[in-house]
Amino acid sequence: MSTQTPLAPVGATSLGNSGPVREQRRLPRFAPLGLFLAGVAVGALLSALTGFSVALTVIYGVVLGSLFVYLVSRAVEGRRKAADRLVTSLVTTAFAIAMVPLVSLVYTVLDNGLPRLDGAFFTNSMYRVVGEGGGAYHAILGTVIITALATIISVPIGLLTAIYLTEYGTGRLKKAITFFVDVMTGIPSIVAGLFSYALFTLIFGVSVRMGVMGAVALSVLMIPVVVRSCEEVLKLVPNELREAAYALGVPKWRTVVKVVLRTAIAGLGTGITLSVARVIGETAPLLITVGLITGTNLNPFDGRMATLPVFAYYQLTQPGTATQAFLDRAWTAALVLIILVMALNVVARLITRFFAPKTGR
Repeated sequence: MSTQTPLAPVGATSLGNSGPVREQRRLPRFAPLGLFLAGVAVGALLSALTGFSVALTVIYGVVLGSLFVYLVSRAVEGRRKAADRLVTSLVTTAFAIAMVPLVSLVYTVLDNGLPRLDGAFFTNSMYRVVGEGGGAYHAILGTVIITALATIISVPIGLLTAIYLTEYGTGRLKKAITFFVDVMTGIPSIVAGLFSYALFTLIFGVSVRMGVMGAVALSVLMIPVVVRSCEEVLKLVPNELREAAYALGVPKWRTVVKVVLRTAIAGLGTGITLSVARVIGETAPLLITVGLITGTNLNPFDGRMATLPVFAYYQLTQPGTATQAFLDRAWTAALVLIILVMALNVVARLITRFFAPKTGR
């Protein structure tokens, strides 16, 4: 009695008794990139034939490069892998295009701001300076003081509101608070400045300008960001932790303080730090409420104060006789602001890394 061996399907190999395993053909590692660059080259050639244009080159290159990758991958790897490579090409291209203005902005600010990034810029003010020289010492201190005061105002209000919405809030009051927080998130910064200006002028008169006015304006912008970020972080705390504390007879307020907040400390710190970075570069509300002076004023409750955004604005829009010196100071102030924002983002990452709950054993 003869036995016949079943024919193996095309493109399959048999490994013992484990059954046939289909061989999957794949493109070489750098083939998709090469195909995409070939499409870009063809797109540049087509653009050159019709009058070279960077925009047309990008459009032709993206379309042809993605098409080349898809067709070759479809012929070699199959439909599903080809669709994956097509989407990967489009997403990567979109990311690269989005990075172009960011890289251009950072390069422009570095190129124009580095010449005046010296010791004098951080140790001198603009008091009695009408041309070259001077610095932003007074503006840097003013920015730090006003932002710190806005943080002191915003963090307790925002954090307590988030705790109420997450742990206690129910019914119409919770819905109303959530609605108004959403509305405050989208208000223009100039509206916050006008609100603070109107509030203080009703009490102290029309000519009043104080650092605390700017802090109140920034807190109006900062509070909804703190509420939203803290609320989302508190929602991530597992309910099992709360239920375990309740089972031990721990009161709710103590559960919130000792369990919920301690578990979410990393996310709360990150959200608060990012909210500070959100408002530190605001110009319009500070332009209305705080104004600008050339000297140093460290008292936010008495007189005008200088801040970096307003300092850069006036240096750019109202240059004196030495125009280039004013422009250099404006670019350097913008560079310092970018450095401050980047530093705050790094601090947020470090908070997330070192204060997150340890899950390993």
